[in-house]
Amino acid sequence: MVPSVGSNSAPATKAASVLVRKSDRTVSALDENGQVIAQFPASMGSEHDPLPIGKWKINGVGRNPVFHYNPKLFWDADPKHSNAKIAPGPNNPAGVLWIDLSKPHYGIHGTPEPSQVGHTQSHGCIRLTNWDAARLAALVFPGMPAILTE
Repeated sequence: MVPSVGSNSAPATKAASVLVRKSDRTVSALDENGQVIAQFPASMGSEHDPLPIGKWKINGVGRNPVFHYNPKLFWDADPKHSNAKIAPGPNNPAGVLWIDLSKPHYGIHGTPEPSQVGHTQSHGCIRLTNWDAARLAALVFPGMPAILTE
């Protein structure tokens, strides 16, 4: 059974892997048999910052992350901007949760604009609503495979 998006109930089991599919803009938590136990709509990548297709691992989960803005990492940044830290909170660009991937500077995270999930592009990361990011975080563990596909 796939829980409905936005549901308050979470699957009782841990996932065995995470599958990100660019083609249908979804993030799925899979059990050890490859069956979907949860699925969420997502925004991911853009022409300038494509989704990093490949097999990665989940390094860990950060709750209420500080967002480290580095203009060198953003093609559309104003070159006059300097590095900055944006305080934790629901209006932080990473939302209330960061699931760190083994690909440097990439992760699965929340957003301060949930209505834009699935409708906008990103700087390469995978963006979920804050509540879906929290549900996914409850299913993952460090070292878990994260497969990002077309």
